[in-house]
Amino acid sequence: TAFLSAKKFALAYQDGEKIVATSIDTLKQISFGGATDPAISPDGNKLAYTVSDTAGHRTIWVADLDNKTQAQLPVDNNNYYGAVWSPSGQAIAFNLYTKENRWKIAVIKADFTGFQILDSGTEMNVFSPSWKNENELIAHDLTNLYTFNNTGKLIDTKSLAALIGKDLDISSSNHFFYTSDGKKLVFNAGNSDVVENGVGPNEAVYVMDLATKKIDRISPEGFDVPYVFLTADDRIFYSASKTPGGLPKIYAADLTGKIKMIVDKGMQPTGTLK
Repeated sequence: TAFLSAKKFALAYQDGEKIVATSIDTLKQISFGGATDPAISPDGNKLAYTVSDTAGHRTIWVADLDNKTQAQLPVDNNNYYGAVWSPSGQAIAFNLYTKENRWKIAVIKADFTGFQILDSGTEMNVFSPSWKNENELIAHDLTNLYTFNNTGKLIDTKSLAALIGKDLDISSSNHFFYTSDGKKLVFNAGNSDVVENGVGPNEAVYVMDLATKKIDRISPEGFDVPYVFLTADDRIFYSASKTPGGLPKIYAADLTGKIKMIVDKGMQPTGTLK
């Protein structure tokens, strides 16, 4: 219980073909069929998610968990997905495929105003956004970790190889998160674990101290972690399974590596603030 809040809804995750928002005691739940990429707002009142149609289009919708209303983000595009709320819940960032055939990060306010595409004038492709703080976002292109301010300007570039070394493999779906003090980086990445009958590298959760460059592994060996999420108050949520082919469970951890299993069947978790 130390990992979750006492809010009406404290956690959202994927469960097969549906997404679930649940209270800490699981007595109160809301589920949405045919949706993916659940993202619960920091206050636990709203849920953003991706809807895909039969033509392969992806759009983001936001549901009010109290009054059950749902609305699509007003974005003139048919391929945008993967919402992430800002620490205050006042804005949403997401990946978007532009008319110029590039992957970019877009931002819109929670009241559905102020839509903009970050760094829209360059040919760079970037993936898997997260919020460094209320005014800055980060994303990567498999080679570099980029920081953008909320006006869309690129303000920092860090080589991933120089940052985390060359022994960890990064895919476009791997996420990076700064801790609230900006001193550590939480992420998931492929590693050299030997997994019998495994396909591709196993992935794990890591915490890196930016001052010392020391990297600590959080998730234990023998588990594959394709998804990690860090709340704005530094609690780690991740889904993991015994590889290959195991059913994923959801775990919560702190920055020291104390782990607790919280859902026995689910993936892609996001949590609220305490």
